[in-house]
Amino acid sequence: MFAVVPDPIPARMKGLNRAEICDANFQQFVREWGGPIGAAPPDDAPILMGSALDARGFRELFESQLISRHLDLMARVLRVQNKVFYTIGSSGHEGNAMVARATRHTDPAFLHYRSGGFMAERFRKLPGMDPVMDSALSFAASADDPASGGRHKVWGSKPLWVLPQTSTIASHLPKALGTAMAIGHARRIGQPLPVPDDSLVVCSFGDASSNHATAQTAFNAAAWAAYQGLPAPVLFVCEDNGIGISVKTPEGWIARNFAQRAGVDYIAADGLDLAAGFGDVQRAVEHCRRSRRPTFLHLRTTRLMGHAGTDFEIEWRALEELCAVEASDPLLRSAAIALESGLLAAGDILSLYEATRARCFAAAEAADRRPRLTSLAEVTAPLAPYSPDAVLAEATRCVDADVRAAAFGGDARLPERQPPRHLAIQLNQALHDVLLKYPEALLFGEDVAQKGGVYTVTKGLQKAFGGRRVFNTLLDETMILGMAQGYANMGLLPLPEIQYLAYFHNACDQIRGEAASLQFFSNGQYRNPMVVRIASLGYQRGFGGHFHNDNSITALRDIPGLVIGCPSRGDDAAMMLRTLMALAKVDGRVCALLEPIALYMTKDLYPGDGAWLTTYPPPGQALTLGEPRVYDDAASDLLILTFGNGVPMSLRAARTIQAEQGWSVRVVDLRWLLPLNEAAIARHAAECAHILVVDEGRRSAGVGEGIITAVVEAGLGATPLRRVVGADTYTPLAGAALLVIPGEDDIVTAARALASG
Repeated sequence: MFAVVPDPIPARMKGLNRAEICDANFQQFVREWGGPIGAAPPDDAPILMGSALDARGFRELFESQLISRHLDLMARVLRVQNKVFYTIGSSGHEGNAMVARATRHTDPAFLHYRSGGFMAERFRKLPGMDPVMDSALSFAASADDPASGGRHKVWGSKPLWVLPQTSTIASHLPKALGTAMAIGHARRIGQPLPVPDDSLVVCSFGDASSNHATAQTAFNAAAWAAYQGLPAPVLFVCEDNGIGISVKTPEGWIARNFAQRAGVDYIAADGLDLAAGFGDVQRAVEHCRRSRRPTFLHLRTTRLMGHAGTDFEIEWRALEELCAVEASDPLLRSAAIALESGLLAAGDILSLYEATRARCFAAAEAADRRPRLTSLAEVTAPLAPYSPDAVLAEATRCVDADVRAAAFGGDARLPERQPPRHLAIQLNQALHDVLLKYPEALLFGEDVAQKGGVYTVTKGLQKAFGGRRVFNTLLDETMILGMAQGYANMGLLPLPEIQYLAYFHNACDQIRGEAASLQFFSNGQYRNPMVVRIASLGYQRGFGGHFHNDNSITALRDIPGLVIGCPSRGDDAAMMLRTLMALAKVDGRVCALLEPIALYMTKDLYPGDGAWLTTYPPPGQALTLGEPRVYDDAASDLLILTFGNGVPMSLRAARTIQAEQGWSVRVVDLRWLLPLNEAAIARHAAECAHILVVDEGRRSAGVGEGIITAVVEAGLGATPLRRVVGADTYTPLAGAALLVIPGEDDIVTAARALASG
């Protein structure tokens, strides 16, 4: 304890909020200091006897703490004036500035939202940068905010390698670990790194967040990597303030849970005391950098002023408890160190304190006058960049012909010289081509290596490209997608596989909340290029149930900025993969390729005709994003809009409809499910007398709603239209599965209903 506000609170402090009390506490503590005062130490001498922190370092850390504190105090005052729009503060956590001081500005950092001290200190690493003004612009949601361009209050800086994020509970931990693992992996495959090869990754979070499943998967994967001797230099910084909003962390829980965890090295440090804590922080950083092992830094902190500005702790927390928490304010201890060491006199401290306050308020007032985002176009500008000409050029770019021929075993064995094959084989050949084309590409997931995937789509790729580029992961979809983000952060081009669409739902937030949001919240400064392959959809026979016959596409279609492709045949799959890889490479896009399981091995449209086998498109061929495949473009009586498994079903149904109704039938395979090509949908709809939408997704949440909306918004709502769609149910086992998803008979029946008016 450093100081205690008398209880009851003096009359002059009654009616003050807790931020005002903390502010008054500090000033009173400094003015009334009655402890020892030493002779000022030289800059390079320990600030106190036995401390690993020198006087110069202490003064700079203290200044960073004051910046962080006054940004919080400023936010509480100006929020009520609508000049600031964020009040989750860092007060009590200012000791995380020590982590910034002990690390480098090239050590990638994924930060807890209470990281004001860390940011203020890291700004010292590069001259000419202003942590106060940059932070004020972010608090004010100004378009000039260098971190997010006014899209959110985030801690971030491209020059300082702080990747902006608005993580939900601990959802940034998997990508932080993935980034740490990517540092060593890039070296092993000879790819250049954007940071020094002895960098480590800083990842901070709260004690309550450490209990979250997403955090636990990162800790487990870190231990899994360490157990196998894989370098994973991640510094997990648990800022333990003992409470999560209003739920207290049991005393000693973090130490008990992590001090003896195999594979993760534990070091505790006092984040409330710069003189005492810096040596342990420095030791943790040096250990992580030297050993390349996951390191857990348990940093003692406290939480002042509540969870956020709207959290009135006095309503639910005992006054005595609040006073005790406020007495442990790390700024009080820092003031005591400054006075006790003789480095600063009381007047100097108060002058510095008030000068920092004035600086923060002046920056906030200036930021309030700067422009804010005022149009939808400004808001969404970094969300989904698309450079069509550059993407097409990249998608059709070919490797040297002799190199490619050698890779496939000779010119005669090139895939385009082989007879027509089914989707799984053509996709395998396409993956071979893209791994050859992109030496920075990595293909990984469960069972993708020696086994070649559950459906043999990746068969032979590990043998061709080696275990460093095609490899199995632990069975954890969250970590697979976290690794993908980490590899992307380090300049690699990941091709993660999720074994079944249902398994993606376990890890959805790694794409929704993390990967796809990074360009948006960093104003396009950071990106997570990747192509996620997912074995998907229904119609499997003899195997399945809802975990293996999953038509829940909506969870993906709801993710802003994501690109989703869904081929129904082998040649399309190859060309779409090339386009998706180019989108990732050129524009940094997060992409998903939904591969229909039931069509992997399909050879026939009708029994024995081989009509669903395709030739392999030469590597110079690719598709334009949104480009559909049209069967019988001249037909005008009935338009069927569909995708995936619906394509061959619709083609077969079309023959019956033509025989029964005498209608010509145009079938459009959309191929791209996000973004939908609304212009193409409208064009085809305008040219046909009737419309059927065939969607194996569920009635209440599929792709069909988007298709129908495109038709209606094009002014074609009067055109007779019906939807053939899956039922709102989970998929049962065996033949009963076919009762809940559309069949050919359902398409024919819907056409009859259209014909009868």
